[in-house]
Amino acid sequence: MCYDIKASYKAQLYRAKRKGDLAAVEEILENLIPLTDLPSHHISGFSHPELLIYTDDSPDFPTVATWGLVPHWVKDEVQMKKFWNNTLNARGETIFEKPSFRQAAKNNRCLIYVDGFYEHHHFNNKTYPFFIQRKDENPIALAGLWSEWINPETNGRMNTFSIVTTVGNSMLAKIHNNPKIKGPRMPLILPPALEDNWLNTIDDELDKQKIQELIQSSPEEELKAHTVRKLRGKDYIGNIPEISNEFIYEELEF
Repeated sequence: MCYDIKASYKAQLYRAKRKGDLAAVEEILENLIPLTDLPSHHISGFSHPELLIYTDDSPDFPTVATWGLVPHWVKDEVQMKKFWNNTLNARGETIFEKPSFRQAAKNNRCLIYVDGFYEHHHFNNKTYPFFIQRKDENPIALAGLWSEWINPETNGRMNTFSIVTTVGNSMLAKIHNNPKIKGPRMPLILPPALEDNWLNTIDDELDKQKIQELIQSSPEEELKAHTVRKLRGKDYIGNIPEISNEFIYEELEF
């Protein structure tokens, strides 16, 4: 799964800098980031933060969006709040089938840039958080789905998104061992050469198949992981830079 992430300014500017768009870098810093909950050294999807996404409608300049996809057909805020916690993630294997995701899977895909993500390991009835990132520590492009929801009661518009997940690789198989979940999961990480392919328009079944072929586990050799301080409860030190630093648990055998 992917419910906890780290998203710095560096990650938000990574795509624009890579494309050499200095005007976009300046505008993102001045006009968009102040509207978000960034930087997020650790943030949980269950708090429904405002983050930045790159959509198929705007692949070169990000949009502010709330984590937790709200389908266009949700009728009011009461129903919206029931959906939020259930649409933080979207299983890649079924995005073209599930009512909450199938329209977004066909027409509204996006990228979310993060520094890394957190997953919990279960050992002796306790949980231990790990921080997973690229070995070169460059930002990661996560595949997502997005939707614009218009509140029927206020006519207010809100962009929302979900992070697509896939089967966990061998590293995640060791870390993400939640006994309540059938098999390890991980976010769908897109390599730089395939990021834009995720945003391509789907016109026919062949295009749909090309999107489905992108839903694969990221190779273990491209990632690294270490344990960090607790992300929940009284020992949580908060959304500060040190939260992603390595913290050793002597009792944990890993």
